[in-house]
Amino acid sequence: MSIAENRRARYDYHIEEQFEAGVVLSGWEIKAIRAGQVQLTDGYVMIRYGELYLIGCRINALRSASTHVTPEADRTKKLLMHKAEIKRLVGKVEQRGFTLVPLNLHYKGGRVKADIALAKGKDKSDKRDTIKEREGKREVERAMKERSR
Repeated sequence: MSIAENRRARYDYHIEEQFEAGVVLSGWEIKAIRAGQVQLTDGYVMIRYGELYLIGCRINALRSASTHVTPEADRTKKLLMHKAEIKRLVGKVEQRGFTLVPLNLHYKGGRVKADIALAKGKDKSDKRDTIKEREGKREVERAMKERSR
């Protein structure tokens, strides 16, 4: 089940590969995520000291959050992956100019997971092509819908 999706990622980037990573969260963040208080659109993944971190993922605290915890909405979250996968990602990001982008957050086995993608940025003409493709698909669907009536 999807929690939050980064739709801009597929518009702004060519997605090469997708990976699933665990997310280290605190208790108030889990409660806020279950209440739907998460935003992923400005998020990106950074590599520091051989570890992956999710930056820019905003989780707004609930009003009923604990009194002894000071919630920080834009806290940097650590992503959990196997060391070999991280090394492979580091190599591709450093050598070939790829970037790591979060695609969505979802539940898997009661835990919150993040799909991250190895991606390359699109230029303006590629974005225009994406828009044309999308509009073409809509027109075909409309025509098929009208025809079936």
